[in-house]
Amino acid sequence: MNTIYKPRGAAAEYGDYAVNIYTGCPHRCYYCFAPGVLHRDREAFHSCVGPRKDIVTELRRKLEREKITGKLVHLCFTCDPYPTGHDTTATREVIQTLKEYGNHVQILTKGDGSRDFDLLDGGDWYGVTISGADHESQEPGAIPEGQRLGIMQNAPCRKWVSFEPVIHQDFVLTMLSLIGVGVRVKIGKLNYHQSDINWAQFGREAERICRTRGLDYYIKDSLRAEMDKP
Repeated sequence: MNTIYKPRGAAAEYGDYAVNIYTGCPHRCYYCFAPGVLHRDREAFHSCVGPRKDIVTELRRKLEREKITGKLVHLCFTCDPYPTGHDTTATREVIQTLKEYGNHVQILTKGDGSRDFDLLDGGDWYGVTISGADHESQEPGAIPEGQRLGIMQNAPCRKWVSFEPVIHQDFVLTMLSLIGVGVRVKIGKLNYHQSDINWAQFGREAERICRTRGLDYYIKDSLRAEMDKP
């Protein structure tokens, strides 16, 4: 079992290592790339959600065998570390194990990770995805974006927001104008789906707002490539 691995390609922009804890995700985001990447039936992916078999035991073995320590580990790419409506004890045990070996975690969720705030410290990151998607039709299983932001504000560690994918550009630009200056933001585009957004124009305006407000920001490579086109 490949419990912890080094991300490649675009995923390498997120952290040193990554762990995917669950077999699926109930959030039913219409733009989710995971079923295709995993060659899973989309309905089965959203319906059959549970911890990967022996995830904590196998993680511990690999951390010990490969002496993985002092790294930033992203949770998660092909699932959400806090699947709404499901037991997330496995996430807590994964965080405990990673930190036992001297690593830090970078959480990205559309759920509620507040139950594990007692495990986090200044070397960890707690982040939420904000896309401007319609909650009822485009992210029906996730908690609403406003609730995600409210939970994030109480995290006892570094905070970040992933503005990727961008579904509604005006909403995202407004949020960039309002987000706290102590929150790091990463901005990307919508991939794998058609969009009428002018990505070069959007990216330049997003960067202008970030610079004007003095935000700690990062433009994802796919969006930067659009911005750099003549």
